[in-house]
This record gives sequence, structure tokens and C-alpha cells, in this order.
Amino acid sequence: MSAANAHATLNETELNELTDNIIRELKTVFDPEIPVDIFELGLIYKIDVDDDMKVDIDMTLTAPGCPVAGQMPGWVEEAVRRVPGVKDVKVTMTFDPPWDPSRMSEEAKLELNMF
Repeated sequence: MSAANAHATLNETELNELTDNIIRELKTVFDPEIPVDIFELGLIYKIDVDDDMKVDIDMTLTAPGCPVAGQMPGWVEEAVRRVPGVKDVKVTMTFDPPWDPSRMSEEAKLELNMF
């Protein structure tokens, strides 16, 4: 995942706090087939915040044929819109690079007994 980007309106502390709040909300969204949140699964590839407090997120799914492919971006958008200060959210689905289990956090791997 790339670091969040911002320009003149947010200082580094404010940007870090906003990013932490976005990540906290992303951790409330779960893949219904896997009992781990989408952030720990490594499904979030990028979080960018611009001057106008608009958030762009690039994300993927564990598989292109995921049964919730049509709903997941809406769940992500809804979660990020709950963050105070966020003015707009755009979620872009990508399969490049394809997701694989190596993108999962240690926490997710422990949760799924993948060690």
C-alpha cells in the first residue's frame, strides 16, 4: 500500500491521524467468506487524501469472481465516509497486481492459521 498523500491543507500529524481513522474504519469491513477484515487481508492497495479531503482508495478482492465484488466497493466507501473531515470517497477496484496470501498481515495469517 502506498503512503497517503496530501498537499498544503493538512500537516503531517493531521494526515497521519486522518489516515489512522480511515484504516480503523476499513478494519470494520470484512470479506464475508474470510473472517478477517479487508485491511489485514491486504485488499487495500492505496489510500490517497487530497487538499479537499477527498479520499481515493484502490482495492482488490481475493478473487475476481468474488460473490460480493459488486457490493464491496460500496461497503468500503460507506466505512470511509464515517471518518470526520472526509468530504468525498472514490473506491477503484483493480486486479493488477492480483491479490495473493503474501499481502496478508501477520495478524490475518495468525487468525487463519496460515503459519
